[in-house]
Amino acid sequence: MTIDPVNLTADLIRCESVTPKEAGALVLLEELLAKAGFECNRVDRGLVSNLFARWGTGKTLGFNGHTDVVPIGSLDDWSVDPFGAEIKDGFLYGRGSTDMKSGVAAFAAAAIDFVQNNPAGGSIVLAITGDEEGQAKDGTLALLDWMNDNNETINHCIVGEPTCPENMGEMMKIGRRGSMTAYFTVRGIQGHSAYPHRAKNPLPVMAELICDLTSFELDQGSEHFDPSTLAVTTIDTGNLANNVIPAECRATVNIRFNDMHTSEELSVWLKEVTNKIASKSDVEINMEIQVSGESFITALGSFSDLVSNSVYSETGIYPQASTSGGTSDARFVKDHCPVVEFGLVGKTMHQVDERVSVNHIHQLKAIYANIIKNYFA
Repeated sequence: MTIDPVNLTADLIRCESVTPKEAGALVLLEELLAKAGFECNRVDRGLVSNLFARWGTGKTLGFNGHTDVVPIGSLDDWSVDPFGAEIKDGFLYGRGSTDMKSGVAAFAAAAIDFVQNNPAGGSIVLAITGDEEGQAKDGTLALLDWMNDNNETINHCIVGEPTCPENMGEMMKIGRRGSMTAYFTVRGIQGHSAYPHRAKNPLPVMAELICDLTSFELDQGSEHFDPSTLAVTTIDTGNLANNVIPAECRATVNIRFNDMHTSEELSVWLKEVTNKIASKSDVEINMEIQVSGESFITALGSFSDLVSNSVYSETGIYPQASTSGGTSDARFVKDHCPVVEFGLVGKTMHQVDERVSVNHIHQLKAIYANIIKNYFA
């Protein structure tokens, strides 16, 4: 049984698995993997469906991926059916084609080929979630919790997110920046704009707070990371009247931080700046913080070299070891074992008319096949 990764990707695209809907994607994978000899367990939690599949025993290579996708946006903006898996001009179109049903299909196809031709020696695990594009609380975390409860381990793991900016093979991810969001609310006293002395205007206070935060240089980068960034994502009063000073103003900032910081240290800094502004402004400032993940890095070594050499054997390119981009479920996997991310060119992920090169899907299967073969050599 040889699995065509393009056909499998197309079958997965036809499953309308907008997070957290499973829509048959994991059922399809479970049937294929079980038929190939994988022991499959559904690890569902809350509204989220997850799949853990293991073949063999001993030293274990893991793969982490997701079958949930982001919403399509406006259907009128698509030139094709977003769940039709149409092939045009050498590209497979559909929501999730790039991020990341093709990656899941390519690894599953490579793993099935391997286990049919290598009846003994080592173990392969696929940990597939339906909650990567959502809150990410009941997906890979649920799988890792289940693994701990059932004494399941992985020695090294590949995460199949798209990692290449422009050309196939040019980049792998050995770490990710941390991500945290701060929500600020400044409360004053509403009043007439003609009599500002009778009000407490929260807007100048918020402006000063945002100015202090954005003008501060967090760092200049580290050995493997770019400088940390702070971005203001919204400032809002909900005030539509030009003659009313509002009572409240809200703002949100998102920080992407490198390995020179922790979320706890940055939270202390945010609180210090907030308290300083509040103490001299005679208004109330509330702050809530949500941490999506800490920064991390997998040390370069034998596993990253194995991935790099496997990519080179198929593309003629040694991938750059990068920590760029947003967050991924690798931020959870790294607490269990060393993890490296490698996948497709991600130029159209989350876009209208998301698409992936058919040739790249075949190439990715070949790269994953080399990683598996070399891991157990």
